Amino acid sequence: MKLRTILLGAAATAVMAPAAFAERGTDGQVNIIYWQAPSTMNPYLSSGTKDVEASSLVLEGLAGFNEKGEVIPKLAAEIPSLENGGISEDLKSITWKLQEGLKWSDGTPVTSEDAKFTASYCINPDVGCAQAARYEGIDNIETPDPLTIKINFKEPRPNPFTAFTGATSPILQKAQFEPCLGSNASSCTEQNFNPIGTGPFRVTEFKTNDVVSLEANPEYRDAAKPAFATVNLKGGGDAAAAGRAVLETGEFDYAWNLQLAPDVLASMEAAGKGKLVTGFGTLVERIEMNLTDPSSSLPEGERSTTKHPHPILSDEKVRRALSMAIDRTLLTEVGYGTAGRPTCNLVPAPELFASDNTDCIPQDIEGAKALLEEAGWTVGGDGIREKDGMKLKLLYQTSVNAVRQDFQALVKQWWSEIGVDTELKTVDGSVFFGGDAGSPDTFQKFYADVEMYANNFDGTDPEPYLAQYTCEKIPSPEDQWQGENVNRFCDEAYDAKVVELGKTGEIEARATLAKQMNDMLTKDSMVIVPLVDRGRVSAHSNTLGGVILNTWDSELWNAADWHRAAQ
Repeated sequence: MKLRTILLGAAATAVMAPAAFAERGTDGQVNIIYWQAPSTMNPYLSSGTKDVEASSLVLEGLAGFNEKGEVIPKLAAEIPSLENGGISEDLKSITWKLQEGLKWSDGTPVTSEDAKFTASYCINPDVGCAQAARYEGIDNIETPDPLTIKINFKEPRPNPFTAFTGATSPILQKAQFEPCLGSNASSCTEQNFNPIGTGPFRVTEFKTNDVVSLEANPEYRDAAKPAFATVNLKGGGDAAAAGRAVLETGEFDYAWNLQLAPDVLASMEAAGKGKLVTGFGTLVERIEMNLTDPSSSLPEGERSTTKHPHPILSDEKVRRALSMAIDRTLLTEVGYGTAGRPTCNLVPAPELFASDNTDCIPQDIEGAKALLEEAGWTVGGDGIREKDGMKLKLLYQTSVNAVRQDFQALVKQWWSEIGVDTELKTVDGSVFFGGDAGSPDTFQKFYADVEMYANNFDGTDPEPYLAQYTCEKIPSPEDQWQGENVNRFCDEAYDAKVVELGKTGEIEARATLAKQMNDMLTKDSMVIVPLVDRGRVSAHSNTLGGVILNTWDSELWNAADWHRAAQ
């Protein structure tokens, strides 16, 4: 049988173009603002984009993805392929070779044992690894010599570029993190805030939910990079303040994720201090439905766990009615303009993997009402539906952001039209997307009925992203609330498709499976209610050179090539 994969055909071995500088640290300081402040520098303990991207300045994998979605080498000497023998003919193993002479920022050598350790760290069920899907299907890892890493898979693996590829799967230093295995992972504050890495910078000071100070890594593999001696990565505030700090005042050089209305962005850019950079990838704003009961009347260890199904949202008809009441076209116009597209898909791209699923786009208020009636929810004297003495009341949470609050207000109005009483809750983004197991307000803990946010996946193959929704990845107290399956969806048929996708090589067959899985989560069950396929929108100052927006990896993916540009 002929086997082809999207990533095998897209691997790129070309190195980055040289930046316009010749000596490390000569361009002073670069100021970056992430209005959702980092809460950790260990991406294995947080699935928040803010944490993954901040840590990518320090921690790296064997490979990453460029702005075209191609696999490019980081710590690896080259990208393994069938042609060079790095990928076995039976697709059951991939062999990586480290570049010679690599050093950690503390001056010690990087070896294959560090990679093997990292996998064992994340796979350990007691860690609560937020990126466990990247290690799906691994049988074992061999390290025959200090530079060789051989990953053996349980089944043929047509897409082997998951573990150690991209910002969500970097390599940790074994010597530093060895005391942090299992249940000790979250308590290793020094390691999680100040990881020793191989990236262009190293941490000098970390203030949780505030600021990260970094300096050029003296051991970075390219002696001429990075151009900047120090990095000030400021967190907190809001998207509007971040945009003004780059586009209007010039106080900062780079602002991430400017989730603002189109007219607001245009007005800011007109000030002439900087430029917007945009690009579509796989970032989908959506509403997640909690399939478990988040009621505070339950014991703390049982809230939002599978011990207690949700008393309202366990009914697919209710979830579907809530989706039908939403006008996605209006949401897109209000929140994003041309930087957004209404969508019914969790996986909107690449086109090959995007389901032909547009049924949810037209708003259908009357249809939603009829479906609730069919489900036994009748309108009471106060206009709110009820069933068996229970009111149809939902707590709807999201992070603090002007666009998201506009969305909340509109959705609340539409849901009120079908007889739903909606309470709105907002949480500071640094907390909402943080990984603090003790916080009641993280999106993983999900102490609400529905919640809205957006995220995306590394690279151009959705397999690891879709694998997040297996039964074993449900957040719970046992995994320190770090599982990726935040709505607690559990379907043996879906889990079986994850396994099947992992060993399916023919590209059209992979696409068919991915579409089926997307539809199981969205169209068929309405466990996930996609709203808008969002383009990435960030900004950089006119004096910051080398910026290339990447929607397939960390936005800071090529920070080693950033430099001070003349106006």
